[in-house]
Formats: sequence, C-alpha cells, structure tokens
Amino acid sequence: MVCTPSSPLPALRWDLFCRVVDNLGDIGVCWRLSADLAARGQQVRLWIDQPGPLHWMAPGALEGQVPGVQVRHWHDPLSAHALADWVPGDVWVEAFGCDPAAECMARMAEQLAQGDPPPVWINLEYLSAEGYVERCHRLPSLVNQGPLRGLTKWFFYPGFTAATGGLLREPDLLARQAIFDRTAWLRAQKLPTGAARRISLFCYEPPILGQVVRETVQGKLRCDWLVTPGRAAQAVAALAEQPTSLHQLAPLPQHDFDHLLWSCDLNLVRGEDSLVRALWAGQPLVWHIYPQHDHAHHAKLDAFLDWLDAPTSMRHFHHQWNGMIPAGNTVWPGWVVVDSWRACVQAARARLLAQDDLSSQLLGFVAKKR
Repeated sequence: MVCTPSSPLPALRWDLFCRVVDNLGDIGVCWRLSADLAARGQQVRLWIDQPGPLHWMAPGALEGQVPGVQVRHWHDPLSAHALADWVPGDVWVEAFGCDPAAECMARMAEQLAQGDPPPVWINLEYLSAEGYVERCHRLPSLVNQGPLRGLTKWFFYPGFTAATGGLLREPDLLARQAIFDRTAWLRAQKLPTGAARRISLFCYEPPILGQVVRETVQGKLRCDWLVTPGRAAQAVAALAEQPTSLHQLAPLPQHDFDHLLWSCDLNLVRGEDSLVRALWAGQPLVWHIYPQHDHAHHAKLDAFLDWLDAPTSMRHFHHQWNGMIPAGNTVWPGWVVVDSWRACVQAARARLLAQDDLSSQLLGFVAKKR
C-alpha cells in the first residue's frame, strides 16, 4: 500500500453504504465524500440503492471513470453474484444510520471467524449546529445484535465547530474559486450575463415564494431567478404569476451546482449538501431546512442561525421563508439589506476554513483506530 501526501493513511478499502430516502441529499453527500476520499488516495466502494441520479450528478461515476471510486448497486437482498468478488473493506461508513447490507455483515462475520481484523465502523450522522453534536461526536456504540454483535460503531458528526467532524471541503476548492470565470460559465449555460442581480433557487415549497418573486422582480434593480429542477421548479410552476425573469435550469452536475452558487448574489438552498456549498460560496444565503411534522427543524434552524451569528434581518427572513412566522405585507428585505448579509457569511466561512475538513478528520480518526 502507498501513502499519498494528502492522506495520513495508506490506501485503505472503504465501503460506504447509502440508502436514498428522498430529495437526493443523501446521495449528494455520499458522492462528494467518496470522490474526496478517492482523490486523497483511498479506494472507495459506494453501495447505493438508487444509483440512477449519478448519471447527471457525477457523469462517468457509474461507468467507473472516477479513479478510486466503484459504485455498486445495493439490491435488497444482495445476490451471491453481487458479492462474488467482494472482500470486506478496512473501513465501513454507514451514512445517516442506514445500517450496512445484511449480506455484507454476514460476509464480514465469516471473515472475522477466519481471523481477519474488524473494520473501523463509522456511523456518519446528519449535519446540525445543535449542542448534542459536540457531545456525541466520536462516541462509541456497541453492536448488540446480529452476526457482528460485540463490534463497535463510532458516531461521527459533521458540524460547524472545531469540536465536531467538520464539513466536506476539497483541498483545491479555494484555488478553483479563485480562477472561476462567472461570465463564461453563465454564457455556457445560456443564462443572462448582464448587470442584473441573480438569485439561485433550490428549495422545497416555501410559503412566501410567490410574494418574494413578485417583490424582487418589481423592485428597482433587475433580478434574474435561476431555478433548479425538481421541487423548486414545481413550486415556481405553481405560482399564479410567471415573470420572464425566471430561468429554468437543467440538472447540474455537482461541480456545476457549485458554479451556480458562485455566480449568484443570493443563494436560496435546501438540505445539507447545498447549505455547505453555499457557505463555501461566501455569498448571502437562505437555508430552507427540511420540514419535520413535529417542528423539530425549528430548533435546528435557530441553532444554525445562532452559530452563523445571523443579523436580525437575516434571521427574520429565514423564519418567514421556513413558515415559522406569518408573512408580512412586504417580505423581501431589499438588496441593500441582503448585501449586508455577505459579511456574516464570509466571517462564518473564515471560521470554517480555519478548521479541519470532514475527510481529513475521518482519515485521522481511522488512522488512530487502526
């Protein structure tokens, strides 16, 4: 095995298990992590039950064209043929508590019976700024049932502070941003390149969407809305008014989604992956947090806004956007106010850049446990 300059580990085999629950956020996080680990010299097998979206999200991934990453379709149950050439990895990562495939656990039990060492088994948890993250990060959890009873899993929490697992950030991210040509990218996407303000829209169905669109396009400054496919496009299509400033986008590979965020003056994002990418973009942002029926997401959103040190205007708009408070007669705060949010986001970005990223922390953690 060889060591690479960017990795504290020799080239280990990683099995990363991902079940797509909804909205593709899970696959987005898992693919970025897989690709980043592979770029640092690791060998990754991504087991995923719905690999189809990778066709557009990461072109070439399913064809094995990304060095170091092998995508495996997680059928349930896994056939003997699917496991014919599989040797259990040195590291197991179950994304968001999905549990590895039962057949993989049975195979691992067979290997352990032959004297092979157990994997470093990591439960990669959801992103949150809430206090429990720092308390639970890196805690052990004993497996108390099944063929691998007695082994230890380790909770690993991404997060926003130095006491957490950090956020995904590729080593070359800042260099790519520094040479990015926004005008050329917009032109390649057949999007307007003029002086109008640009808002990216990647959301669920925010209750004030129609009012915000109407107030921005009626304002003094011209405003173009760049609308992502899926639920954002469906929410826009349901609006009574369809201004000409709405521009529908095709599905974007992950690197082009980053470019979209770098090209806009305000990014309206949802879920985990896009929130992290919006933070790295350093532009004003609004997070549409995944809604939960018991409103547990309200506390999660406020914890993030507290960490962000969001100004009152930014916090108020977040609460309206997420339906936590009623909309007023006017909801759009205006570009002068929105532009003032940039300093807050960039200060948060600077704090994050001073911390180790998620992949680096995972590599360091595995090195200690081995």
